[in-house]
Amino acid sequence: MNGAVSLLGALARNDVTTCFMNPGTSEMHFVAALDDVHEVRGILCLFEGVASGAADGFARVTDRPAATLLHLGPGLGNAFANLHNARRAHVPILNIVGDHATYHARYDAPLTSDIEAVASALDGWYRSSARPDDVASDAADAIAASYGPPGCVATLVLPADVSWSEVTHNGAPLARRAIVGDVPGHVVDAVATAVRNRAAVLLLGGTALRARGLAAAARISAKTGCKVLHETFPTVLDRGAGVFAPERLNYLAEFAAAQLDGAGVLVLCGAVEPASFFAYPSIPSRLVPDGCEVLELAGLTVDVPGALEALADALGAPDHPAVPEALERPGRPTGALDTRSLAAAIGSLLPEGCVVVDESNTSGVGLLGATVSAPRHEWLTNTGGAIGFGLPAAVGAAVGAGGRRVVCIESDGSMSYTPQALWTMAREGLDVTVVCCSNDSYAILNYELSRVGATASGERAKAMLDLTGPTLDLAATSRSYGVPAETVTTADELVVAFEKSLATPGPSFINARLASIFR
Repeated sequence: MNGAVSLLGALARNDVTTCFMNPGTSEMHFVAALDDVHEVRGILCLFEGVASGAADGFARVTDRPAATLLHLGPGLGNAFANLHNARRAHVPILNIVGDHATYHARYDAPLTSDIEAVASALDGWYRSSARPDDVASDAADAIAASYGPPGCVATLVLPADVSWSEVTHNGAPLARRAIVGDVPGHVVDAVATAVRNRAAVLLLGGTALRARGLAAAARISAKTGCKVLHETFPTVLDRGAGVFAPERLNYLAEFAAAQLDGAGVLVLCGAVEPASFFAYPSIPSRLVPDGCEVLELAGLTVDVPGALEALADALGAPDHPAVPEALERPGRPTGALDTRSLAAAIGSLLPEGCVVVDESNTSGVGLLGATVSAPRHEWLTNTGGAIGFGLPAAVGAAVGAGGRRVVCIESDGSMSYTPQALWTMAREGLDVTVVCCSNDSYAILNYELSRVGATASGERAKAMLDLTGPTLDLAATSRSYGVPAETVTTADELVVAFEKSLATPGPSFINARLASIFR
């Protein structure tokens, strides 16, 4: 047995059975070992940023890590943007980065780089295996570290000679997962006193946005009348009829500040203190109003839903507060295809138990409202803001979702970062419906021009935010990667195409041509 076989055996023993990969020469023994360790499924991606985004999506729907296999420092660099998003999502990921043989590094071959320096920016765990006998225990340590809490990106470097050399002792230990602690009673009591006596806002994030945490937040709101918000870009948000639906903290700083205005105390529940996404002239970066006290009920290292339940009990909140079972779903829209009819089409047909991956950006402004009464589903968003998240995350979510349909609502600009994910969808036969919102523009940047005080009335500046000349043929792009595609230009056509896709196994792509207010 060589080091690569030992590594895959350790992954299998610790239930890390999926590896999204883009291998190179240094990783060939790992690739060969897939024929020896059948429990680990290798999934080929055409770009490392797809592999890392897929690992993120997989972790979100399974609550356990997938592995990536990346080729030296440049491969890690290519993967970095979606690893940044995963870092912000606090999900467990095991990065395996192949490297030159230990004795070869001193020759400074072209692909030699400082892998540790790149990995350190992920604020996670890092180690380079030094001996074949160490690989299995190093992998177990990496997996344990990835779980946290909070979850993180763990990077294990596998030098080529460590991979191909024989193992003399292979323990394949089990990774030890840390126990998530409870919030101390005195913290719960202090927050309960504050919520009773002042105008309170609860800000939910992380695991507070799963069903158990939302149910506890509904109890607290029913007892005290406090406002409940959720972070702007949640990792996973449980939604649908009968699920308590907090108000989303607005992306725009001015509107977010208005949502918090009048609060006497802001209680953080698995969330961090909110700040403006960017800096703007004459707009404060800190969104918390003057005079508002910020209290943390539960951070990322403790049982956040349990803390909310303890707070609800301390307040004497009802066990089963009334939550609207359903408002009427929007009817199937007709006529022009715009942001409103797009949202209505999705909301009218969204299936039970699906996973929604949302990178719709400006085109998705109406989606949350239109789907609040849909059958129960999970909603994944781009936590870190590095675009090119949607299609790769949909790949990983589909692999991990156990046959549930994944609906990826994508934007044309973001899709153009990682279209290679479509090939993996086709190759693996994944049940993914992609609705790509095409407005031929970096629409958010057109809006941001005025907000940051930039003047761009000339054609040269406007051209930097425009996606025409030539116009992207996204349906043709999808078909070139093996995913059936069609273009729709009306709400009626979108409804027909969306319904057909949901009923058809495998991936499909709908290029939804929206009217753009920025053209």
